[in-house]
Formats: sequence, structure tokens, C-alpha cells
Amino acid sequence: MSQPYVVRYVGGPLDGRVDSLPSTPDAPKQTVTYVHLHGGPKIVHVYELSYTVEYGCEYRLRVVETEEAEEA
Repeated sequence: MSQPYVVRYVGGPLDGRVDSLPSTPDAPKQTVTYVHLHGGPKIVHVYELSYTVEYGCEYRLRVVETEEAEEA
């Protein structure tokens, strides 16, 4: 019996979500895009694949620096 492939999401609207697949994919996606539609402008969050010793594979929210943050 093979072990399931488990991926956690860290940060943003998917924080704490855990996806489980029956087996490891041949080529895991390096990024995952989550689009939030809520009656206003769409909000796009991008998660990047990373690996931690404690949890294994996880997608972490990509932080985009704005010009305002760079000026501070």
C-alpha cells in the first residue's frame, strides 16, 4: 500500500487547508493560483511549492512587495 501525498497550504485564504492525493504526482505543480470572486474585483493569490522537514510539501503564499512597502 502506498502512502498518500499530502500538501498543506500556508497563508492567505487557503491557510490550514490540507489536500491529500492517493499517490505522489509525477510532476507536482510549482505554483497554485487561487482566484477569489466575491461580487467585487477578483483577488488572485499565488502559492509556491516548498518543502519542510516537519510537514513535507506545502504551498506557501507568495508575498508581493508593493512600492509603498519598499519606500518605508
